[in-house]
Amino acid sequence: MPLYNRLKEYRARLGVNQQEMGALAGVSRQTISQIERGDYSPSVTLALKIARICHVTVEDIFSYEEDGDHE
Repeated sequence: MPLYNRLKEYRARLGVNQQEMGALAGVSRQTISQIERGDYSPSVTLALKIARICHVTVEDIFSYEEDGDHE
């Protein structure tokens, strides 16, 4: 599934590690790690929570490309 993300970048801007981001979003550090690696696509609810924590829109962090091209 071609869902790309910039979570690591936005997490770094906040100055939080994966454990702290997981705690803020109500998930485990492993979930944050899997999202960043592209091994896990978050639910809409989790994507919205992450965007709110980062003070950006979901589209700023996550992008879906059908043809395989991504930013």
